[in-house]
Amino acid sequence: MKIEHFAYNVADPEAVAEWYTANLGMTVARKMEGGPRTHFLKDSSGQVMIEIYNNPPDEVPPYADMNPLILHLAFVCETPDAKRAELEKVGATFVEEVKPQDGSHLVMMRDPFGFSIQLCKRGVPML
Repeated sequence: MKIEHFAYNVADPEAVAEWYTANLGMTVARKMEGGPRTHFLKDSSGQVMIEIYNNPPDEVPPYADMNPLILHLAFVCETPDAKRAELEKVGATFVEEVKPQDGSHLVMMRDPFGFSIQLCKRGVPML
């Protein structure tokens, strides 16, 4: 088995897709214009996707109120400090930074919509 995608409900799929493609290197693999306005976004490897949609509209979780350790989307990032500064300029907010003894550098942030994203530079790459 291989993971195709991870999906989550958002209030404004178009805005999330636009921000993720402009700032996180993702590309739109497929989208639906009507209904839940589903977008499949591929990462830069082309091997992993997220699906964002608005369905049902009244059940978008309060991501901004959730502890990022409950749910977050992690990205491999060679320059977490530089990417953090770049993302803060376009609406992301800093949550915390962790530097474990294994040489990793982890920066937790929230995208402009409240969803937690993590920038990961691993001391020993996991993938």
